[in-house]
Amino acid sequence: MKSSQEVEVKIAVQSAAKARALLREKGFQIHKARVFEKNLVLDDAAGSVRQRNLLLRLRTAGKRITCTFKGKEIAGRHKRREEREFHPDSLDECLAVFAGLGYHPTYVYEKYRTEFTKNEVGVVTVDETPIGVFLELEGPGRWIDGTAKELGFSRADYITASYAVLYTEWCREYDLPATNMVFSEK
Repeated sequence: MKSSQEVEVKIAVQSAAKARALLREKGFQIHKARVFEKNLVLDDAAGSVRQRNLLLRLRTAGKRITCTFKGKEIAGRHKRREEREFHPDSLDECLAVFAGLGYHPTYVYEKYRTEFTKNEVGVVTVDETPIGVFLELEGPGRWIDGTAKELGFSRADYITASYAVLYTEWCREYDLPATNMVFSEK
């Protein structure tokens, strides 16, 4: 049974190709093939979910839909928070249920994700986003630290900010309006 607590860090890398090559060199194998993900962050008109440092998200990855609740972050060198997920059959019906409760998409972010594993302890993903490429190491803290070191990274490389925060900072750095973190507005 999956733990109800998510423990992870992100690490910025130069390119997806170099990250994949490094992971293969260190014995990691693809666990889930590269897939396009679209993430819809839901909130009410007052922004009360975000104000409470919580997250309600609907994600499509290929044909799979995942509804996720994330609790408040627990301070530390790794990003830790409660995480609960389930897989609805219909994105439209799930959105309609949440809309009936007053929750609507307020932010959209996209990425391409490839999952790698070497053992059953943790997962390393290569996330290709509109603002750069990131490794995400998820598993027990000790595994994260050991895996980061094995891959040539230190704790100084750890990023615990969400993609929404990273995107807002990126927009500020490039003097752009912070809208949605998507590859192209349609």
